[in-house]
Amino acid sequence: MHLLAEAGGAAPSLHNSQPWRFRPTPDLLGLEVHADLDRAVPVADPDGRALHISIGAAVFNLRVAAAHLGREAAVRLLPAGADAQPRAVLDLSAPARSAQPFGADLYPAIAGRHSSRQPFTNRDVPEALVADLITAARDEGVMLTLLEEHGVRRVLTLTSEAEARIAADVSREAETRRWLRLEPSYDGIPLAALGSHDRDAHVPMRGFAGHPPRHTTPAERFEALPQLATLTTHLDTPADWLHTGQAMERVWLLATARGLRASVLHQAVEIPDTRWRLRDPAEGPGHVQLVLRLGYGPPGAVSPRRTVEDILDEANG
Repeated sequence: MHLLAEAGGAAPSLHNSQPWRFRPTPDLLGLEVHADLDRAVPVADPDGRALHISIGAAVFNLRVAAAHLGREAAVRLLPAGADAQPRAVLDLSAPARSAQPFGADLYPAIAGRHSSRQPFTNRDVPEALVADLITAARDEGVMLTLLEEHGVRRVLTLTSEAEARIAADVSREAETRRWLRLEPSYDGIPLAALGSHDRDAHVPMRGFAGHPPRHTTPAERFEALPQLATLTTHLDTPADWLHTGQAMERVWLLATARGLRASVLHQAVEIPDTRWRLRDPAEGPGHVQLVLRLGYGPPGAVSPRRTVEDILDEANG
């Protein structure tokens, strides 16, 4: 159980809040995933959408770790309903059905996956890799779209607008700053992970250090036209958010395994009207859940993690 919990706890989350707890099932043949509501980010995420996406990412890491251990993970989402715990249950009673179970090759990428808030090169993501990332998301029930130039510019404009509105909102600004860690910690965003800010203001990175910043980040030249992708679902329910988290992590681990870096531009999805305008009307109805920035460059700094003892409740064992 410890290896599984460590893998689940390595998932990405808004402000590195790590809003999850793991518990063995009563029969000790599986693992329950609970939302740790004390770690919610209520101003930026009032409906819990980002929290569920984070939990979905943890679920995917658990699936990969189970495959690494030679187990088949059968997942049930929201078994007790949308507002009840646990948010997911993994039945691990069955052995893997093949010698190379799904996801086992992604296990090393769990430790290597970091958010890179550094400039990327102008090297394009190869079409074959884009196709693999699209397939990875689709297999989790989510549509990944790599944006063309006009879409990238529209999303950057909306992200800049949202960042400015967050900066002007005292409550949002205060909540963001509360997750900045100036000293070694087990959660939140350490100074080393802040990355750089774009001196030409092409890429609107989140201002974790405040506006004006209390702690400066290096000014560097980012890519003039970043490679952005959206993750979109047809509906917008807690189950869709959990599927989005699994798709995001599947895409991110595959990208990591192939040498591709990523970070999330989350600002525009935090405000209802900018999130609505993220949609491409030409693609029909849909709900944009996340914006990913993809590219080649530094891997990003390691973010701190809660200990296994803090996230694994072994009371049933």
